[in-house]
Amino acid sequence: MAISFLCLCLITLVSLIFLFKKIKNSKRNFPPSPPKFPVIGNLHQIGELPHRSLQRLAERYGPVMLLHFGFVPVVIVSSREAAEEVLKTHDLDCCSRPNLVGTKLLSRGFKDIGFTPYGEEWKERRKFAVRELFCLKKVQSFRHIREEECNFLVKKLSEDPSPVDLSKSLFWLTASILFRVALGQSFHESKFLDKEDIEELVFEAETALASFTCSDFFPVAGLGWLVDWFSGQHKRLNDVFFKLDALFQHVIDDHLSPGRSKDHEDIIDSMLDVIHKQGNDDSLHLSIDHIKGFLSNIFLAGIDTGAITMIWAMTELARNPKMMKKVQGEIRDCLGNNKERITEEDIDKVPCLKMVIKETFRLHPAAPLILPRETMAHIKVQGYDIPPKRRILVNVGAIGRDPKLWTDPEEFNPERFLGSPVDYRGHHFELLPFGSGRRICPGMPMGIATVELGLLNLLYFFDWRIPDGMTHKDIDMEEAGTLTIVKKTPLKLVPVRVH
Repeated sequence: MAISFLCLCLITLVSLIFLFKKIKNSKRNFPPSPPKFPVIGNLHQIGELPHRSLQRLAERYGPVMLLHFGFVPVVIVSSREAAEEVLKTHDLDCCSRPNLVGTKLLSRGFKDIGFTPYGEEWKERRKFAVRELFCLKKVQSFRHIREEECNFLVKKLSEDPSPVDLSKSLFWLTASILFRVALGQSFHESKFLDKEDIEELVFEAETALASFTCSDFFPVAGLGWLVDWFSGQHKRLNDVFFKLDALFQHVIDDHLSPGRSKDHEDIIDSMLDVIHKQGNDDSLHLSIDHIKGFLSNIFLAGIDTGAITMIWAMTELARNPKMMKKVQGEIRDCLGNNKERITEEDIDKVPCLKMVIKETFRLHPAAPLILPRETMAHIKVQGYDIPPKRRILVNVGAIGRDPKLWTDPEEFNPERFLGSPVDYRGHHFELLPFGSGRRICPGMPMGIATVELGLLNLLYFFDWRIPDGMTHKDIDMEEAGTLTIVKKTPLKLVPVRVH
């Protein structure tokens, strides 16, 4: 009898809790949602290109909408106004990161910068990374490396006037710069991994991170974990983890070698110095795992994003021969026709190049869905309630193609930025390739420096022709990827040296 009474009380209590939650939620104004299936929610509506699928849904359900990825509610933001509220007005209340299986593993238990939830430790690490690697003074100090590597690329392209795979060449350019700047290693002379291995490892890591992980969306009684185990997702993540770990350990061991020669002190040297000198009272505490977490961010975010931007810029120009000729004419008029080598001092002399880059960021942001945020307090966005612990995705790809903001949004037209104050540094919310607010990409100055100098070399020294048997209309524009969006078919053009 007593047990029956106790069960009745528990059932009544649970029922009251659910009723209270229902009444409470009914008073809230949640964002509109597309119809969803039981259990999977809206996952069936997310195609191979999530940013495109979400853009189409936003056109039907509005710039702030609530989707359910399995059991996890996610708010999708697809307008300039809503993005400004999330990334500026409520930045402090929604600048944390969700605890995801893949990001936790590759960041060594959130000992990095990009994936770590917001807090004092994250702030100290970010300050350190900006001071030691990403600040303007540091970026400028690496200028000779960027110039040398771009010059090396120009020489390689000049050797053979046959069609060149620019997708691969530009990936190798960004990788070679980053390896020297951040890892103190020569990308072309690595004793541990060759160039093809590095490219494959970046692709594997991004694919594993972007692949569907059931544990993140079905965190119920270990069900998601079992599905991930049977599907092989756990194995993929662990395989990538061990490959990256081996690479990073090799780099760290090389830095600890007493006979190592170096042309500058890099961030690994600085972090090892902190580890050696740190005390209990220091606000910044680092370990070898922190170094590997930092390197994971640099490796995944720093190599292919710059290459992707340059590839899309060259693709759009190759598809528009008149625009290509006009841009190259302006560059050569500004710089003259007798330069043997481009330097970073030349970049500010060619404003047309900066417009090309802005337009490329608008149409082809390398990561059209910036890394997810998680709210730490209740906020309102465009009048809709968003509770704490809610994931938010900002679709900067959709904002860049919003017809309310851009005339002929699908057209590549760099001159739309002529006389326009709109920039990509996080203050104009219609153009957000690097995000904004506290979580803006700290590597933006370094990435921009590489993209500007790389493109300037390609456009100044070479005319670019379509391979025989093709016309500019045959250039394929199909996208691929989920974390970063690449040109699915490699860009192949014929370089003709003119200077």
